[in-house]
Amino acid sequence: MTRTLPSDLGEPRAQPADVLPAPSAPGPARRSPLSRVRDAIFRYGLLILLAALVVAFAVTQPAFFTAFNLLSILLSVAVVAIVALGVTVSMSVDGFDLSVGSNVSLTVMVTSASLVYWGLGPVVSPLLGLAVATAVGLINGLLIVVARVPDMIATLGTMFVFAGASLLITAGQSVANGSGYQGAKPGGAFTDAFTWIGQGDVAGVPVPVLVLVVVTAAVIVFLARTRSGRLLRAVGGNREAARLAGARVGRLRVLAYVVSGFLAGLGGVLLTARLGRGDVNVGADYLLQAVSATLIGFAVLGANRPNPFGTVVGAVFVGVVLNGLTMLNAPYYAQDFVQGLLLVGALIVSFSALFNRRAHR
Repeated sequence: MTRTLPSDLGEPRAQPADVLPAPSAPGPARRSPLSRVRDAIFRYGLLILLAALVVAFAVTQPAFFTAFNLLSILLSVAVVAIVALGVTVSMSVDGFDLSVGSNVSLTVMVTSASLVYWGLGPVVSPLLGLAVATAVGLINGLLIVVARVPDMIATLGTMFVFAGASLLITAGQSVANGSGYQGAKPGGAFTDAFTWIGQGDVAGVPVPVLVLVVVTAAVIVFLARTRSGRLLRAVGGNREAARLAGARVGRLRVLAYVVSGFLAGLGGVLLTARLGRGDVNVGADYLLQAVSATLIGFAVLGANRPNPFGTVVGAVFVGVVLNGLTMLNAPYYAQDFVQGLLLVGALIVSFSALFNRRAHR
């Protein structure tokens, strides 16, 4: 096939079509500076803000940026972060475990009663507390998968059930050395071997902080490197597609809640050892704190999904802010207000940036 083109003399000249210049393929769309700034804020904004807060507190309060205070911050958030990692796992399957606070309380009371009332010793008592907490996670999973109760409704119900159970175990009383069930003689006590896991240290690093490091690494490896962990994330991304691909969706969802229950129990055991007593409803505040850390973590490195590294950063972020405000003599009753503001701000940054990125694709 030929095509005629005008010659220099004004006459048509034949030229093969295949020597005509081919239309150039469109290159990648150039991103505007505004979109680059938006993406940078989305990915690194929380980390930059955290670094800025550390610098600001260190300048205004020299005692803030000391090894002792930084370890104190990590110690203060260790239990919250461990519980939040459990919430992260439950969210990875598009679930939501609202019972973690009550599970912490139940673990604290079971462990304390085992030590003081029943004298089961510093080994059996925490293992019993972990077993009960894991059973709570299993019950949640079965309610959701077998009874087909929606996640939030099921865990909202068990939140009240297990909060009440934690009171029934000790007749609504706190447990301390020398106390017995309804005036009976105690069968044991909080031992130094047990309280060491909450109050001791290794080479100057508090034991709960070391436990947090190990648990964080384990959850990261589990979700990113193991087949079960990848399947959990696949279920959270698209449950039906995961089912069609052969994943046992029901079992995986139950597994997520079992892991969440176990980690809430581990946080409860550490909290019991740190306090050296069992206070009623001590875990009530851990639901808000754990959920806050998990959701704030959505904004870390632009993940916009449950991720263990972001969860720990979120917990540390809240801990840094509260510690700095305490050093600045801010009133203690403003802490919940500040946590709420941080949570809302992180969600705005995370989800509005994600929406804008999708809108500009």
